[in-house]
Amino acid sequence: MRQLVGYVLLLTGVIMTIGAQAANYFENDIRAFEAADRTNPPPTNAVLFIGSSTIRLWDTVQADFPDVVLFNRGFGGATCPDVLHFMDRIVIPYRPRTIVFYDGDNDLAHGRSPAQVVRDIREFVARVRDKLPATKIILLFIKPSPQRWGLAEKARAVNAEIRAIADADPRVEGVDVFTPMLGENGLPRPELYIEDGLHMSPAAYQIWREVLKPYLE
Repeated sequence: MRQLVGYVLLLTGVIMTIGAQAANYFENDIRAFEAADRTNPPPTNAVLFIGSSTIRLWDTVQADFPDVVLFNRGFGGATCPDVLHFMDRIVIPYRPRTIVFYDGDNDLAHGRSPAQVVRDIREFVARVRDKLPATKIILLFIKPSPQRWGLAEKARAVNAEIRAIADADPRVEGVDVFTPMLGENGLPRPELYIEDGLHMSPAAYQIWREVLKPYLE
């Protein structure tokens, strides 16, 4: 029994250490956001885009939605726990009218289960609801990609739960960006990705623009 307790404590310590390391890894990114906020405060009552590199690399997002007041706080490599860790610094203080959230892709690639990803997405929604009850949340489905096609079924499982979360809350929308990125053969369309087979090409972002547009108007 002592050995079992010791193992559990050790495992807990390892998990906490990993979480701390992840937080430290992104600290410079978050401080850069905070410094930018001090010199050029983001607009109030705006649309916040938050998530991993899929969001960070959306360089044309303002041009894609010219009539929408928005700003981007994506940081590359982020997982759901990373966003949760920093949301009191780069989500809640902005008091956005709408949050567009994309994450979970990296989580699955790091070996986390669909259930763990869904749990974190639910926590994100709950924390926004607690602090910003009037804020609308748009949860983007996990995208398919050639590099991570082996995780497609896990992504589909998460996406189904995102749909369920949205169905249960009128202030949450679940937006399917997975299906439009598949070809007639049921596989990811190669032209929608850059050379790494993971990150999206301009053509993919145009698909996302068309899919998201009705939710932001």
